[in-house]
Amino acid sequence: MAEKALIAAGSNIDPTRYLPAAVACLAELGRIAAVSRVYQNPAVGPRPQPDYLNAAVLLETDLPPHDVRRRLRAIEASLGRVRGEDRYAARTIDLDLCLYGAVVVETPELTLPCPDVMQRGYLAVTLAEVAPDFPHPLTGEPLRAIAERLRPAAPLTPRPDVVLPVPNAPPRDPV
Repeated sequence: MAEKALIAAGSNIDPTRYLPAAVACLAELGRIAAVSRVYQNPAVGPRPQPDYLNAAVLLETDLPPHDVRRRLRAIEASLGRVRGEDRYAARTIDLDLCLYGAVVVETPELTLPCPDVMQRGYLAVTLAEVAPDFPHPLTGEPLRAIAERLRPAAPLTPRPDVVLPVPNAPPRDPV
């Protein structure tokens, strides 16, 4: 039976090119059930760099979580992502498996749920758009509640000019 995997997608190098390309690639991992709106937000890190465009994808997949993570890294590499020592470096695409059903994992390669979901507004808001009632596996809080708590302090700007169309995804409400 397919599991719900919530994936965050972000880019600050030619994001209008790489975000749609990444979503298209995610369709190879399962059925895309929903895609959030795209938001612009400042980059996190010690050095100034271009703002990010961020979105989230709800994927229904039969792949186990470690395989999803491995495939996300392969998609990133195919889209020109180079991983180095600077974890805050600009990137063509960043794909993170944030939640995978009720699964809790803590290994050197993968932590589920992603701890940033409880701290970063751009994650909570976009994830809540694709699965508002999805319960956080550790707190039981629905993503909607987490997003409502983090949204006021999150410098997010909706980007209705950047739409990530996905076949079979339910229509989105206008901004």
